[in-house]
Amino acid sequence: MSRIGKDGLMAEMTEKALWQIKAAYAPYAANQELSRGRLYSEPDCNMRSPFQRDRDRIIHSTGFRRLTHKTQVFIYHEGDHYRTRLTHTLEVAQIARSIARMLGLDEDLTEAVALAHDLGHSPFGHAGERALNAVMAEFGGFDHNAQSLKHVTLLEHKYPKFDGLNLSYECLEGIVKHNGPLVGTVGSEPAGGTETLPPYILEFNQKLDLKLDQFALLEAQVAAIADDIAYCNHDIDDGLRAGLISISDLEEVRLTKEVLDQIRSEFGLLPKGRLIYELNRRLITMMVADITGEAKGLLEAGNVQSGADVRLAKRSFIQFSPSMFEALKELRSFLFRSVYRDQWVMKVMGRAEEIVIDLFKAYQTDSESLPDDWQALLQTQDPQKRAVLICDFVAGMTDRYALQEHRRLFNKTPELR
Repeated sequence: MSRIGKDGLMAEMTEKALWQIKAAYAPYAANQELSRGRLYSEPDCNMRSPFQRDRDRIIHSTGFRRLTHKTQVFIYHEGDHYRTRLTHTLEVAQIARSIARMLGLDEDLTEAVALAHDLGHSPFGHAGERALNAVMAEFGGFDHNAQSLKHVTLLEHKYPKFDGLNLSYECLEGIVKHNGPLVGTVGSEPAGGTETLPPYILEFNQKLDLKLDQFALLEAQVAAIADDIAYCNHDIDDGLRAGLISISDLEEVRLTKEVLDQIRSEFGLLPKGRLIYELNRRLITMMVADITGEAKGLLEAGNVQSGADVRLAKRSFIQFSPSMFEALKELRSFLFRSVYRDQWVMKVMGRAEEIVIDLFKAYQTDSESLPDDWQALLQTQDPQKRAVLICDFVAGMTDRYALQEHRRLFNKTPELR
């Protein structure tokens, strides 16, 4: 290594790539230098590690940009301050990186999995997913995790030599298995068999064995639990902004009452906006601290020394403590009743489901309604292949584009209000 200038700034690296200058990781962290590689062989990048490269490819993907106009809970046009799929994804990535740093894990892989975890979501959030799963019932159903895998391995068309983003093995297994093994058993609980898996996961697994009966690395487990933290907290915020819940309602939930009492003891009465922000900030801090403390204890008790120990374990090591888990169960139940199942939200989401079903059936009936490049792909009479292609097209839509297409194809489009 040579240096120049009075400040000793790095001028060049002669023996190692720049990315190899890094902080010491825990022994059970993902090892970038020992990555299992990519489906399609590519030269290494001298400036970025394999996982940094994954993260960058995800951020620059078409699917990532579309998250801007995809629903989290509220439809995109309902207000400028509600979360979208994109802002949710960024919050998940930020929380995940914080946890990874505290546990000595690879932040880049953690961030990459977090950024990719929702790429397969349809327009209108879980309403769109329910609609596509219904119309695809006889063709293998629809699963947003499988669609995320499909997006990064097939549906992105950016590179000359391959479809997809050609992400690392570790990133792909994280996308597929961040919630745990898909087959076999987890502890004493059955995870299921291959007959219950989405077809595309089975299809891709023939090309690259993702070891569906094993856990993903800790970085993926962190991304999964960061998703739980993010949606619980931002749904409190969005629910308050929408008037679906009130501060007094949160006084009836043990976890939020505890934090509200702390805030009032320290600051007295705060304006609503400051109170909401302080509540969310403290809740996230409390949850992150709980997870890192619990994870360190579980990793030590399990004598986990490597990524192989993590993959072959019978349990996840990234978990809430039992007391926090119970408190969160009460909070989720409250949000389910008061926000997700609110009559107005349900009515809007029901109309959104109608739009997605209408679009799917319209393209099935008249494929010439599709854009030219998608029409070219539908040169088959096989009902299964046609349904899957149409599903891929609809799943990739933003809320805005789905509404625009519905207005183009139908005389009347339901109002999502």
